[in-house]
Amino acid sequence: MSSKRSSSKRSHAEVAYRRADRVNALLQRELATLISEELRDPRISFPTVTSVETTSDLKTAKVFVSVLGDEDAVKSTMRALNEARPYIRHEVGERTDLRFVPEIEFVSDTSAARAARISRLLREASGDR
Repeated sequence: MSSKRSSSKRSHAEVAYRRADRVNALLQRELATLISEELRDPRISFPTVTSVETTSDLKTAKVFVSVLGDEDAVKSTMRALNEARPYIRHEVGERTDLRFVPEIEFVSDTSAARAARISRLLREASGDR
């Protein structure tokens, strides 16, 4: 009997995990469209929604955003996105069938800049030999 319970718990966890993945993909798609095509704020400069991570209870979503530009462009874009959170959350609720729209937290994704820096350093190191 205990094997049945553990398998049912596992399948429940797998279902929750798949649901979170589906919600993450849905939010990423909707937020990418909304931010890049519909927000008309001059402070926002070329943002890309790189990923979304929701908590297991689907109440909070971290939205990772990569911004093309210098540090000032990143700061102004993140400030504008954070100020637009209530509007963005409302729009996501209007466009999706989610019963509850998670609270949104925008996080600057610097992985692309870090990767470019590492590539540059590797090219420089190989050129020095």
